[in-house]
Amino acid sequence: MRLQWWADALEEIGGGVPARKHEVVDALAEILDAQGALTLSKLVAARRWDIYSDAFEDQSHFDEYIDGTTGGLLWTAARLMGAEDEPAGRDYAHGVGVANFMRAIPELESRGRKPLVDGTSDGVRELAGEALVRLARGALPKDVALAGFLAKTTLKRAIADPQRVVHGALELSPLGQTLQLMKASLLS
Repeated sequence: MRLQWWADALEEIGGGVPARKHEVVDALAEILDAQGALTLSKLVAARRWDIYSDAFEDQSHFDEYIDGTTGGLLWTAARLMGAEDEPAGRDYAHGVGVANFMRAIPELESRGRKPLVDGTSDGVRELAGEALVRLARGALPKDVALAGFLAKTTLKRAIADPQRVVHGALELSPLGQTLQLMKASLLS
């Protein structure tokens, strides 16, 4: 029901009709154009995977989920800030999305989900490696890119020891996270 509520709210925003009253919807209606509302509607549709227990059909389905969720959200933010290179933005967002998804795997598995198409050590290494390549070749405006300040470290940790993914050991300490954010803020 919540996903449908957001789908309807985004349709109202994208259709140019007065959107329902809600503090977040009001703020979105002020900044989203029709293209942004459509992209975020696709995010809502992709999130339907979250409420069912089906596994991803194949790697393409997984990639569509990552692009529809993190890719759509980060690209919309970047585009609204003036970014024009969508492929580079989507590549960066893909790396961030995979890193974030890997951190969520223990919780997904505890709920009986099969979150990866290939959950073997080699499969995790390959997925993280491809995501790291896309992250490195991608680009987003600094203010948007900071959303992925932990992605590179997360992906490198998954490549070095895929068992960290299963055991929920990809996270840095709070101090490590703070240092990574400071580094990203200064170097970007």
